[in-house]
Amino acid sequence: MDRTSANFDVHAYLGLRNAKPAQLARHPVALARTELRLRRLTATPPRRLLLHREASPLSRGRSERLLLTRAEFAVYDFDDALQWDDGDGGVLRGFAPKSAKASIAMRHADRVIAGNPVLADWASQHHRDVVIIPSCVAPSSYPSKGSYALHDPPRLGWIGSPDNERHLLMIEDPLLEIHRRTGARLILIGTTRPTLGRLETIVDRIAWTPSIQGTALGEIDVGLMPVPDTRYGTGKCGYKLLQYGATGVPAVASPIGVNEDILSLFGMPAPRCSGDWTDAILGLLRCATTTREGLGTRAREITRRQYSYDAWLSRWEAALELRTTS
Repeated sequence: MDRTSANFDVHAYLGLRNAKPAQLARHPVALARTELRLRRLTATPPRRLLLHREASPLSRGRSERLLLTRAEFAVYDFDDALQWDDGDGGVLRGFAPKSAKASIAMRHADRVIAGNPVLADWASQHHRDVVIIPSCVAPSSYPSKGSYALHDPPRLGWIGSPDNERHLLMIEDPLLEIHRRTGARLILIGTTRPTLGRLETIVDRIAWTPSIQGTALGEIDVGLMPVPDTRYGTGKCGYKLLQYGATGVPAVASPIGVNEDILSLFGMPAPRCSGDWTDAILGLLRCATTTREGLGTRAREITRRQYSYDAWLSRWEAALELRTTS
């Protein structure tokens, strides 16, 4: 899928929700055309290039290297701990691990943009020119939550990819306990395939599409973002929290990596153990409607002011040398 303006072209690989083998296999013709288009692009790259994460899930680093070295000025941007993603979890990930591609891209870019200080610290060991720009959202793409009165039963929500859905198992017992006490359901915006064992009895799934995500998020009462306390988890950029914030949804998240800073700004719970998760979620479900609304309104305003693309536009322009800073 290409979008063109007078100043830039955007190339999104297939435009699918994810690049898992089963997903790619359902679109063989489009996949072949996309790979052919990528080869043409590497042969005649643009004068100025911004590469986000990877050029292709099938590449083992060659496409990334060619794009970055052949452009006159090339910037590599990553907002996840790709350097510690060694290919666990599937044949395709093992064949083309993201860690190797990130290292290759890092070496051949003229500049690197990292999504948080943890990623920037690692990148600085491999590149002399590293700029920190946090993950951003477009608040206008997320309709503001219309009502903070609880649904009956309450709706706990999560949005994400199949690879990260398993993190909900970290809080399996608190979620089941909250369901026992309140009847709360778990709304998953992402995949439709059951993967969560005992939790599936309280799960309702909504297949992700770009048009549905904002509306679906606005219909949940409390957003969830459990994150493992691992090297990979520490490198994450808090994107789910920002999606909840853009919609104005009160949320509970693990205070791992930049999540801790975002939660502090939002004034939202930051549980560290199972019992804390139960108390934090119940606290948001049992507080006054006006309290939830106040949290949601604050999160939306902070997201707009500090984590929107508009807020960081001048920094992006400077990093891409589209203009100079004063």
